[in-house]
Amino acid sequence: MTQTSGTFGEWPLKRLLTEVVGSGPKSADDMSRDQAREALQRILAGEPEETTLGAFWLANRWKRNTPAELAAYTDVMREESVVTAAPDADPVDCGANYDGKHTSALLGVGAGVVAAAAGTPVVVHSGDGVPTQKETAYKHVLDELGIRTELEPEESAAMADETGFGFYYQPAFNPGIDALFERRDEMGVRTFVNTIETVANPAEADVHLGSFYHLAFAKKLSDLIEGSEQLDFSRAIFFQGMEGYDDIRPGYTKVAEWNAGEDLTDYEIETAEYGMEIESEDLAVGDVRADSAAITEDVLAGERDDQFADAVALNGAFRMYARQDVATLEEGLEAARDAIADGSAAAVLEELREY
Repeated sequence: MTQTSGTFGEWPLKRLLTEVVGSGPKSADDMSRDQAREALQRILAGEPEETTLGAFWLANRWKRNTPAELAAYTDVMREESVVTAAPDADPVDCGANYDGKHTSALLGVGAGVVAAAAGTPVVVHSGDGVPTQKETAYKHVLDELGIRTELEPEESAAMADETGFGFYYQPAFNPGIDALFERRDEMGVRTFVNTIETVANPAEADVHLGSFYHLAFAKKLSDLIEGSEQLDFSRAIFFQGMEGYDDIRPGYTKVAEWNAGEDLTDYEIETAEYGMEIESEDLAVGDVRADSAAITEDVLAGERDDQFADAVALNGAFRMYARQDVATLEEGLEAARDAIADGSAAAVLEELREY
């Protein structure tokens, strides 16, 4: 139901554009927390007309949002749109870019299943063809594998408890953001919504694993988490993933690690140090949706011993390390490979198909 403007404060989007954010990338001012909160409240209520909303989104992109603004947007999203359902397990929350991958295999499903089989519960969340790329996301690979994805949040939580791996579907757990789909699609460029939806945390997880393009953005995300009044993450691991997704890129990968009350730390890992002599192009596929599913199934069944098997194992190890179930990536890699070799990973996949 759309609210009337009288139920809001004094900052309709047109005034924010005129007086605060709309004067260009060099002269625009940042919003206060209250102004940013009111802006998203009005957007979720459907109040701004299309031109004003598009201009506001673009002005935010020009000037670049501060962590305080992003935290305010996140809090409103969590308060007014997100339906949470926490599993009894305390999973790792994986919120990759919702608009998906278009070139390389999506390995997060396989990595999450391997981690679950090794004792680290994992939840992932995505939508379906989200703007702007509208490419392959978690949902599409799960669909190809024959796993039910159009779940209500309570079903997603139960899936996580029953199998160790849970999928949360954006239209079900974040309907307010999903309702913005067409207007986001008309924009043609990413907006701040693409950032905040990745930290929606529908499972109320304690640990978040995400990706970034540049280290400065990882810092912004950790500051967002720290500044949010609605997010209770105590730990977050970010890495410079392939295509901005939560798949580690071969070669050198920058990693950023945040723990509550501590400064963000960063370091590099090199896949060659783990016996993986692969390049990014080695993980490219022709049909990302279908090929990712086929690769995932073969890896989990122990039928591949190649670059994809290595990449799935390493990404699974990262999920175990994020939750601190292993002390090192080497320990996680051993656990990941054991879970594949003894059939545990294939068993989790079968449980997911039967759920």
